[in-house]
Amino acid sequence: MPRDTLAIYVHLVWATWDRLPLITPEIERPLHRVIASEAQKMGCTLLALNNILVRIPSTVTVAELVKQLKGASSYFVNHILKPDQLFKWQGFYGAFSVSRWDVERIVAYIQRQKEHHEVGALIPELESVSEEVEPDQAPN
Repeated sequence: MPRDTLAIYVHLVWATWDRLPLITPEIERPLHRVIASEAQKMGCTLLALNNILVRIPSTVTVAELVKQLKGASSYFVNHILKPDQLFKWQGFYGAFSVSRWDVERIVAYIQRQKEHHEVGALIPELESVSEEVEPDQAPN
């Protein structure tokens, strides 16, 4: 019997508070495990992690997903791992729909994200959390 097909891919981007280097080697892997676990609990399929690429079910909104991922992960770091410095995410994020035909390209980029940052080979539209408008281009 035929059934509906739903494939909603979302690329999520956010950073640490003031882009401080709060994700140390000691907390990176446990932090990623928590994010992956929370995404799975919400019925999402996690495809890549640093920036995040997920396939979300129709029952989950992007706002709910981001709130859960950011909230659970920062709580985990601060209350379980207890680093010397308070761990905090930026208050904003970017969420971008991804065509199923672009999933492999985005996954490959995210998997090599640290390398892209080290050599300055960033793709701005895959790293940005906002669409900044130049003052002279702002709508009236």
